[in-house]
Amino acid sequence: MSQRPIELHYWPTPNGWKITIMLEECGLPYTVIPVNIGKGDQFKPDFLKIAPNNRMPAILDPDGPGGEPISVFESGAILMYLGRKTGKFYPPDERGRVAVEEWLMWQMAGFGPMLGQTHHFRIYAPEKIEYAINRYTNEANRLYGVLNRRLEGREFICDSYSIVDMACIGWAKLWERQGQDMAQFPNVKAWIERMLARPAVQKGLMVNKEDRAATPPTDPAAQAVLFGQKAR
Repeated sequence: MSQRPIELHYWPTPNGWKITIMLEECGLPYTVIPVNIGKGDQFKPDFLKIAPNNRMPAILDPDGPGGEPISVFESGAILMYLGRKTGKFYPPDERGRVAVEEWLMWQMAGFGPMLGQTHHFRIYAPEKIEYAINRYTNEANRLYGVLNRRLEGREFICDSYSIVDMACIGWAKLWERQGQDMAQFPNVKAWIERMLARPAVQKGLMVNKEDRAATPPTDPAAQAVLFGQKAR
C-alpha cells in the first residue's frame, strides 16, 4: 500500500529546513502547508491544535502508529519520530542512539536558540545593543568551537550521517550572519561543504524558498508579530 503524504506545516527557516531535509532524505511523500510566521498564521486555531507552542514546523502523519493519524510538533521530536518510522538516520542500537540524542539536544537547547538570538540582535533588533550583540556572537563562537572539536576526524557529527546533521546545517550555513569566521573552524567548514553537496539537503533548503523573501523579518509589521508575541 502506498504511503499517504505527510502534511508538513512549514515556513522556510532553519527549523523548518530540518524537516524538509529529513523528508527528502527519507524519500517520504509530503505536502507543504505554509505557516506565514510574519503574518501570524502560527496563532490560527487549527494550527494550535497540532502545535500548541505556536511554533512551526509541525507534521500530521495520516499513517501514524497503528495506522491512525498522529501529529507531532517540535522539530527535534519530528526528526526522532521520522527516524523511528523509517528506520533511517536514527541508530537502532542504544549507544548510537544516545550519541545522536545527546547532540540533538545540544542543537535544540543551544546551537539553534543561541544562533537565533545572534541573528536577532545582529540583524533584526531595531536598537543595536552592543552588549547583546557581543554576548550572543561570542556564544555562537563558543558553540562553533564545540562543533569543530566534535568534527575532528569525523565526516559527520555522529558515527554516520544522522538527524543531528540535518538539525544543525540550516543554522550553520548562515555563519556569516552570525559574525563568524569559518577559517577558525576548518572542520565545521568542511562539514558544511559536505552537507550542502547532498542532493536531498539542496532540495530541502529550496522548499518554498520564495516565501522567505516575501515576508522578511526586517519588515516592521512582521517584527510586530514575530517579536511582540504575548500570551494568548
